[in-house]
Amino acid sequence: MVLSELHKGDKAEIIKIHAEKALKDRLTSFGIMRGETLYIKGCSIAKQTMEIEVGSTLIALRADEASKIEIRQIEH
Repeated sequence: MVLSELHKGDKAEIIKIHAEKALKDRLTSFGIMRGETLYIKGCSIAKQTMEIEVGSTLIALRADEASKIEIRQIEH
């Protein structure tokens, strides 16, 4: 399962990031890395962007970036 499949209110653990080094480094700088738990704060109408919370950081990701992040959904 990938991050772009989740909806507002969902929670997940990051399993792996399938991205080129530049994007992986950028995501890591925001705290998006394997083993971290994230929470979906919101999504745009067409799901072109999503706002996630990792730790105390809020991050907006494009759908194509979110589709490169493999996750395991955590049940509420």
